[in-house]
Parts: sequence; structure tokens; C-alpha cells
Amino acid sequence: MVQGTQMRRHLCGIQTAWTDAGRAEEAVEALAGTIEHDGLGHIIVFFSPAYDTEKLTAALAAHFPGVAVSGCTTSGGISPAGPIDRGLVAIAFPSRGFRIVADVLTQIARLDVEGAASTVRGLRRTLDQGRSDGGTNHRFAISLIDALANAEETVVSAVAWALDGIPLVGGSAGDDLAFSSTVLIHEGRVHRDAAVILLVETDFPIRIFKSDNFEPTSRRFVVTAAREEDRRVLELNAEPAAREYAMAVGLDPESLTAMSFAAYPLAVKIGGEYYCRSISRVEPDGSLTFFCAIGEGVVMTLAQPRDIVEATRAELAGLDEALGGLDLVIGFDCVFRRLDAESRQVRHRIADLYRRYGVVGFETYGEQYRSMHLNQTFTGIAIGRAQGP
Repeated sequence: MVQGTQMRRHLCGIQTAWTDAGRAEEAVEALAGTIEHDGLGHIIVFFSPAYDTEKLTAALAAHFPGVAVSGCTTSGGISPAGPIDRGLVAIAFPSRGFRIVADVLTQIARLDVEGAASTVRGLRRTLDQGRSDGGTNHRFAISLIDALANAEETVVSAVAWALDGIPLVGGSAGDDLAFSSTVLIHEGRVHRDAAVILLVETDFPIRIFKSDNFEPTSRRFVVTAAREEDRRVLELNAEPAAREYAMAVGLDPESLTAMSFAAYPLAVKIGGEYYCRSISRVEPDGSLTFFCAIGEGVVMTLAQPRDIVEATRAELAGLDEALGGLDLVIGFDCVFRRLDAESRQVRHRIADLYRRYGVVGFETYGEQYRSMHLNQTFTGIAIGRAQGP
């Protein structure tokens, strides 16, 4: 595990910094002492839910005056030196080579879809106005969403619609599997029931990606009773949900844990492709609460895992080849992938891959990719070494 405070400057000019400092003020002070302040354009931070968020935002504003800062709580950080179980990871974008505009969508549990789309269109117009003539520009969007608002599908649908082809990736804020308080920050303010949307234009070559390590089996479940507003499934195949699921995977319903859900994911088929729908917890009444929206009549398939190390290696190696060498990968990795890797005793091998390819990011309660909200997936933006004109 990472110890102390470190910083890395990447070829594109982005600085990544990370610390395992125990208090928010100490963490920001440590970062401020390692990050070069000249020419900073925007900083994204992923931080421990144990930090006092008000003190964190105040410290960031004090140490980085005039620099826009966005971020969220995590269930673990990913730094170029390895995983961070507590602390803070920062991605500091330079003004040169990167143009970033960002805003907050509020009250996302009751999202005004047209209002959200209008906000995103406004960001696009701002980015268009600042565009230099003759440049080779690549665009992408990042979403950071309060997972406990249970609104990712609505947010992603509205944002993707308004982006009009600009690819979106992102992650849902976590809180170390406590499911009690996930928090976002943006420009000195703390937000809940919200989403931060960032639009990025860069001169550097990029690829967005998604990777998973499961494949469907022949076992099917039909959701026969659900409370859709709570993402809670009461019955599968007309039987109590937890019991039916446990019987299918050969476990006692009383012994189901997050490790169980990570090892035996469920998936839905959309457009000929399977997407994971992870269970977050068993409720006292024997129902199952999910990380994704789920409704009555949905058919889910029990999935079985493939080699998570090989699947991840193949994805990163393919990106490395496509871009002529990876400079940096901003990644959003499901916390259940970590749990699965731990149960199979291969987390250190995943960490080695992330170090080799320069992955930085956080462990999420859900991942966004284009117009989809996903679970048990690794998504992100890969930035290549070659610079555009």
C-alpha cells in the first residue's frame, strides 16, 4: 500500500499526486507542497470519506487559490504507485493542452431532465467559444455522481443526450461500503444529491474504454416483485429474492456478503450485450438492493467470472498499442472488482498492472460509459504519449 506523499508529472503535463495523510488539512498541505502551482487549470480529487469534507474544501481553496477543484468520496483510491485505502488522490490538469469546463447538477433524485440537458449544452457552448482555430482537439466528459441518490441512469441519459456524441465516462462516489454518506465537492462547495459534470478538450490523443471480467451462464432470474424507487428486488422467479439467488449460487442466504455478490454477479442483456447489475446488500426482509436501477419483468442472468487479471491486462495492452504508448489512464473501477480480486488473492497483480500503465482514479459504487450506468466494470480515459499539433 502507498505510504507518505508522492507526485508524478506526466508527459502531457498532468500532475498526479497522492497521500495517505490521516486528516484533511494535512492531506491538502502535503499535496500543495508537491504539486507545481504555475499553469494549473483544474484539479480533480478523490478522497477518503473519513475526511471532514468542509475542512477539505476550505484547505483546497486556501492552498490553490483561483484554481477550480472538483471531486468526490471513494471506496479506495488508485494512484500511479498503487492502491490507497485511505487518503487522497489528485489529478492536476495544466491550462496548456487541456481546456476544462464544469458544473453541478443538483437534486438529481428528482432530476429536471431538460434543465440538466440545458446545463450540459451550456458547457459545450463555453468550450466551443474558447476553442482555438487550427488545433487538433479531442473531447470527452467525466461524471462524478452521488451514488446514494439512486439517480445515475437518469443523470447519464440526460447528460449523454445533451453531449451529442462527446463520449462520457465516470464513477459514482463511494464511502467504503458504509452506504451512509457519499459526498461531492466543486469550486469550494460541498454537494449531496448531486452530480459534477466536466467537459474536457485536449490536444493529446485519447481513448475511452470499458472492461469487465464476467460471462453469462444459462441460469436466469425474472424480477417478479420490486420497489423500483429503492432499487430493491423483493422476489426473483416468484420466490424471496435473497433465498432464490443464494440457492442458485450454492450459498446459505444468511451468509451472503459483498464478497458473494462480487463473485457471482447478475447481468442484463441490452442490445445483444450483457451489462452487470450488482447487488449491494441483503435487506432484513430477504430482499436484495442493487447498485443499478431494476424493475419488475427484468430478466437477469447469473454470470461467472473470467480471469480478472488477464481481462484487465488485455484491455490496457490494447489501449497502449492503439495510442502508441500510454501516458496516463484516468480510471473508475468498481469496488466489487477489488473485492473479487482480494477473494482470489490477485489484487497485487491488478495493482502491478495499474502501476505499469499509469492508472489513477478511484473505486466506485457504479461506473458510467457513454449513455450507460454499469456495475462491476472498469471504465476510463486513456491519454497517449504523442502530442497533437
